[in-house]
Amino acid sequence: MLPRKKLKQRQNISLTTLLTGLVSLSVLLTLTVLLFASYHSKKKSLIDTTLTLNYTSAVKMGQTIDSLFHSMQSSLRYSAAFLSDMNDKSSDELFFTLELIRRSSNYFNSIAVIDEKGLIRSASPMSLGTDRRYIGTPEAKAALALRKPYVSKPYVSTVSNRLMVFMSEPIYDNNGVYRGYIGGSIYLQENNVLTMIFANNPTDKLGSYFYIVSSNGDVLFHRDKSRIGENISDNHIVRKLLENQSGHELAVNLRGEELLAGFVKVPSNGWGVVVASPIGVVSEQMNAQILGVILYTLVPFAFVMLIVIILARRLAKPFVSLANLVGKIGKEQVEIPVGKPHWNREVHLLTNAIRIAIREVTKQTNQLTQEAMSDPLTGLANRRTLEIIMHQWMQENTPFSLLIMDLDRFKMINDTYGHPSGDEVLKHFASIMALSTRPDDVCIRFGGEEFIVLIPYSSSAKAFIVAERIRSALENSRSPVGAPITVSVGVSHYPSLSISADELINLADQALYEAKESGRNQTRIARKPSESKPL
Repeated sequence: MLPRKKLKQRQNISLTTLLTGLVSLSVLLTLTVLLFASYHSKKKSLIDTTLTLNYTSAVKMGQTIDSLFHSMQSSLRYSAAFLSDMNDKSSDELFFTLELIRRSSNYFNSIAVIDEKGLIRSASPMSLGTDRRYIGTPEAKAALALRKPYVSKPYVSTVSNRLMVFMSEPIYDNNGVYRGYIGGSIYLQENNVLTMIFANNPTDKLGSYFYIVSSNGDVLFHRDKSRIGENISDNHIVRKLLENQSGHELAVNLRGEELLAGFVKVPSNGWGVVVASPIGVVSEQMNAQILGVILYTLVPFAFVMLIVIILARRLAKPFVSLANLVGKIGKEQVEIPVGKPHWNREVHLLTNAIRIAIREVTKQTNQLTQEAMSDPLTGLANRRTLEIIMHQWMQENTPFSLLIMDLDRFKMINDTYGHPSGDEVLKHFASIMALSTRPDDVCIRFGGEEFIVLIPYSSSAKAFIVAERIRSALENSRSPVGAPITVSVGVSHYPSLSISADELINLADQALYEAKESGRNQTRIARKPSESKPL
């Protein structure tokens, strides 16, 4: 009787209880794995997207500064030519001329004319009170001795006690004799041309910010005006700018903050533009997304688990096979069982419930995979898909052509019609790409207004035809903003041009740049660096 009693005690833990525990644990582990994978996948994607967007913003700001700098130099150069006979002008005539130059362009906070002996002949505005005085700062003397166009580093003026950047242009008379120079100053800590252009930049609303540094690491523009003039050459990103590097990366600033930074060197004056987003902004967005997933998933999963527990108490043996099936979720590919009728009604209902749970998990997994591989705005494949497909085709030695396309003057569209209209333009162009290519071609949003098409088994000549078909279709289509929209295209080919994916993209990008430089709205085919320029 003792053995029978022990056997009866051992049977107190029923198979139903054990089965319910296993099913519950399996579902919880599956949900945890899905959330963990979703978190890291989306976080990486968000970081990459933020880095790309920041770099794109830095590039556009750098281009704006470059254009502004050339315009300021041209303004001074024109004024220098106009003042070639300044020795024949009276002080009032010089002041009137300088006042007209300063007020007509708004490039400079102040403008002055200095003769070849260092005497300040006239200055605008009149409040400077520097007429008939000799220059005293090393920067002003350096401009006088150089006799060439000059851009100073930030310094504090001895006359106005202002932190400024100084630009000058030499003045020669009609006989080619050096007569001095005309110089314009930008007061960095006051309203100036930089604040007029960049003060209301929309990146501030997204948690990001940007700043401009000089060629020696002094801050020329910052949303925190107290930091203007501060030398931050010890900053890791600024050091790269001082070494003439551009790019994007995760970095730590001088205050120990982790930032997602995009940085660009301005070629015309050696300044640098940095667009940065605190890593905490990405974490906050990810936490909000994960919380949303949990809230949306918790109720249906709790409902499914309640059904599983209730049915598990009524059955024992049928649960063994179902528990084994659920236990495989997250570990291997699970094939959803066929919904065949079972002789036991409870088993039949439970089987259907488990099938629903597996289907939902599979659906969410597929959805997460799809989101990780596609662009949310246009529905096209994203950069990650581009890398995977190019790697696969190169492994299989599949020849293909690559089109890289950039919408012309897209920033003007955003500035004129707003970012929502800009998004509609991107979706409009994506639909034209899809309609103008074959089913086997891969259309990709590379980032911002840049797109890529991979065309398998295609020569550069055939790819050129496809590119022209897309370009012509866009040009002749009715755009969402009403105004005509055009695109410039660069074409490269694998393996005739390169066997490197990065170099292949760079060659196509160089061809795209040639198309832009040649007037936009055209297609150029890349050639090897040793050969002639793209056609």
